[in-house]
Amino acid sequence: QVQGVRGFQLSASRPRALAFPASRLFIHCDRFPEEFSIIVTLRVLRGPAKVSAAGRARRGHGPAPPLRARAVPQRNEYIFTLMVEESPGVLVGLRYAPDRLHFVFWSQERAGGWQTRVTFPNVSLSDNQWHTLILAVSGQSFSLTVDCSIPKDVVVETPFPASLSVRRASFYLGNRRRRKGVFTGLLRQLVLLPGADATSRICHTVNFKVATLSVPTVLQDVPAKPVSNEVLKYPYETGMKVTLGARPRCTKQEKAQFWFNASRRGLYLCNGSTWLSMLEVQHRLDYVEEYQNLVTNSETMGIEVFSIPKVGLFAAMANRITPPGSAIYRWTEGKFVHYQNIPTHQAQSWKYFTIGKKIFLAVANFEQNERGQEFSVIYKWSRRKAKFITYQRITTHSARDWEAFVIEGEAFLAVVNHREGNNHNIDSVIYRWNPRTGLFETNQTIPTSGAYDWEFFTIGPYSFLAVANTFNGTSTKIYSHIYIWLSGSFQLFQSILTFGAADWEVFHIGDRVFLAVANSHSYDSGMPAPSNFYAINSSIYELNITAQMFVKFQDLLTYSALDWEFFSVGDDSFLVVANSFDGFTFSVNSIIYRWQGYEGFVAAHHLPTVGCRDWEAFHTAEGSYLFYSSAKEPLSKVLKLKTT
Repeated sequence: QVQGVRGFQLSASRPRALAFPASRLFIHCDRFPEEFSIIVTLRVLRGPAKVSAAGRARRGHGPAPPLRARAVPQRNEYIFTLMVEESPGVLVGLRYAPDRLHFVFWSQERAGGWQTRVTFPNVSLSDNQWHTLILAVSGQSFSLTVDCSIPKDVVVETPFPASLSVRRASFYLGNRRRRKGVFTGLLRQLVLLPGADATSRICHTVNFKVATLSVPTVLQDVPAKPVSNEVLKYPYETGMKVTLGARPRCTKQEKAQFWFNASRRGLYLCNGSTWLSMLEVQHRLDYVEEYQNLVTNSETMGIEVFSIPKVGLFAAMANRITPPGSAIYRWTEGKFVHYQNIPTHQAQSWKYFTIGKKIFLAVANFEQNERGQEFSVIYKWSRRKAKFITYQRITTHSARDWEAFVIEGEAFLAVVNHREGNNHNIDSVIYRWNPRTGLFETNQTIPTSGAYDWEFFTIGPYSFLAVANTFNGTSTKIYSHIYIWLSGSFQLFQSILTFGAADWEVFHIGDRVFLAVANSHSYDSGMPAPSNFYAINSSIYELNITAQMFVKFQDLLTYSALDWEFFSVGDDSFLVVANSFDGFTFSVNSIIYRWQGYEGFVAAHHLPTVGCRDWEAFHTAEGSYLFYSSAKEPLSKVLKLKTT
C-alpha cells in the first residue's frame, strides 16, 4: 500500500506461477480481438541510484556521501506478455523502459512471422506516483493515454493482425516467462477490453491516476483507521462522487452524486431524475462573426456535421453537380479541410448514423446516374482505409432526405421520395435493418406528396415520424402528417396544413415540446396568384398534453424558408431559419430568433445569406459555430458564435 492505494508486488523468483492459459479469457474463440484497449494502473519504482563521480571518495578523505544521485528503472520491465508454450516469441506484450513504452505483437503477414514493436516515446512513469495507462489498438492505429491527458497517437505500417491465434498460449503477469525483465513496481489493475476504446470509461473520475475499471477485491479496501497512534498520512475518500466528462445519466442510482461540466464550468447535482445546477458560469450570445469561407465542389443542398470517435469532426456536403460529386471535410486545426470526394447525383442531403460499432453515411440522390439508374447509397466507414466506402444501394425516386432512428432496439432508415417522373404523389419508404443479412430491407411504405423531409422524435415512451409534404401536383397548400409508432408500424397521429413544407424541426425547452415547420411557398393552380409566393409565415407548434396534439404556438414571417435549426448557448435557446428567396433576389437575410418565454421567439440577429439551403450548429473545444450551405453558389460559410 502506497499513498493510500493498494497494488500487487510480483515475485521474480517464480515467473511461471504468475501465468494462466489464454483459454480462460477466450472461451468461445481462440483468436485475440482485432480491436481492443488495455488498461493498466501501476506504480513504477525507481531503480538503484546512479551516483555521480563527485559523490565518490575524495583524495585522502575516505568515502563521502553522494552529492547527486539519479534513480533509474531497469532497462526493460514487462507489464504482461502472451506467449505460446515451448516458444520464446511474444505474441502480444507490453513493456516499460526508461521514458518510453513498447507494445509488441506477432504478425504472420511476412514469411515466418515477424514481431512488430510500437514505441511511445517521452512516457515518464518513474516518479514513484500511481499512473493509469490506456492503450487503444485498431488496425494500424495505436493510441496511448496517460492519466487522461492528451493521447499519443502512432500509426505503423504493419497493422495488428485481424486473426491472431492464442491456441496453447498463456498470459504472464509482469514477466516474459523469465526472471530477467520482471516488473518491479506495483500493479493495481490490468484489463483487456475487446472492441472498444476505454478512454471514455476511465476518464470521467476525479482521480485519473487510480481510476477503477476492474480492480481485484483485495486491493479495493483501504483501512479506514491508522495502526496504533500513527497519524494518517493520506486523506481517504468520502461517499461523495464527482463525475467529469460528457453528461452522465441521472437516475435513482446516481442520486446525490455530482457532475462537473468542464466546458460550462458548472457543477450539477442529480436529484434522481435530472441534473440541477449548483454552480455554473453562464455564457450568453453576443454576436456572430464570419469564421471560414468554404469553397465547395458546387452548390450545396445540405450539410451533415458528425463526429467519428477517435477520428475527428467531419462535415458532409450534398453537392449538386456530378462530377466531381460531393465532398467530405474534416475539422483540422480549427478549420474544415477537404478529406474525401464521393460520386453523387445531384445530392440533396446526407445522414450519419451508427448500428453497434458500424458507422454509416447515407446520401439522398435526386437524379439518375449516367446509366439511367436511380438509387441512393449507404456508405460504411472503413477503419482500415479511414474513409467511407460503398455498402448498399437502394432504389429511390428523386430522394430528398434520409432519417435514421431506433425503436425498441431495432434500427430503421426512412427515405423521402419526392417524385417519380411528373407524379409527386408516391410512396416514401421505411427500411428495417436485418442483423442477419447486414442490410436494410423494406418494412413499411407511407404515401407522401412531393415530400422534402422526415423528422423522427420521441416523447416519453412514444415514437413519432413527421413528414413535410411540399406539392401534390397542383398545390403547395396541403397537409403534412405526423405518424406514431403503434403495434409495429407507423399510424397517422395528426395532420397539419402547410405551404410547401420543406423541413420539420423538433426541440425541447424545459418540459415543453415544440415542432417548427419551414414553409417555402404558397401556390395553388386553382386560386388567384398571391402578391408574393415566397413571403409566407412559417409556424411553430407546441404539444398540448391535454388535447394530445400539436397546437399552433407562433407564426414567423419567412422568405421561402427551407430549414430550421435549434441550438442553445448557455441557458438561452435559439432558432435560425434558412431564408432562400424573397421573390426578387436570393440575397436574403436569414434570422436567428431568441427564445423570450412569454413573448415566444424574437428576432435577434440578421445574417446575410445567398440562397440559404441548410443550417447546422456544432461545437468544438474552441467554441460554438453555425454552418450554412448555399444552393445558389459554390460557397458555404462557417460562422462563430461570440459569447460573453
